Amino acid sequence: MKVILTYGTFDLFHVGHIRLLKRLSLLGDRLVVGISSDSFNEMKGKKSFFSYAERAEIVSSCKYVDEVLPENNWDQKIDDIKKYGVTCFSMGDDWIGKFDYLEEYCEVLYLERTEDISTTDIKKKLSLISQSELEKIESSLHDVIGIVKSLNIK
Repeated sequence: MKVILTYGTFDLFHVGHIRLLKRLSLLGDRLVVGISSDSFNEMKGKKSFFSYAERAEIVSSCKYVDEVLPENNWDQKIDDIKKYGVTCFSMGDDWIGKFDYLEEYCEVLYLERTEDISTTDIKKKLSLISQSELEKIESSLHDVIGIVKSLNIK
C-alpha cells in the first residue's frame, strides 16, 4: 500500500487546497494530512482564521483525505512517516529542498502549486473590504438567515 503524507495550515480552505489534495491522493492508496496546530502556528508567528479543530474538520471532510493528524512541531515528520507507514512525503514546490533529508525514510516529492490562488492572497483581498461594506454583507446575511428560518418546515 502506498501512503502519501503532506502537511499544511489549510486556513481558508480553497480550490488550490482541493486540487493539491486530489493530486496527492492520486499518487497512492492512502492520503494522510498533517495540519498545523494552533500552538505550532503561534511558534511560527502565524495566526489562522479558523482553529485547528475547525481546519481539521474541514480537511477531514474532503473526499481525497483518509486521515488528519495535528502537526505540533517541525521535528515530528520522521516519527509520522514511521507511524503511518509513509512511502511518499509531498509538499508544494515553495518548499523545494527543505525536506530532502526525509529521503532516507521515503520518497520526497514537491508538487507545483495551483497558480493564482493562495490563502495569503485571499487574506490580503479580504483586508481591503471597508467597514461599511462588511456591515452591508452582515446585514444581507442576516436577511438571508431570516428568510431561511421562515421557510423551515417541520
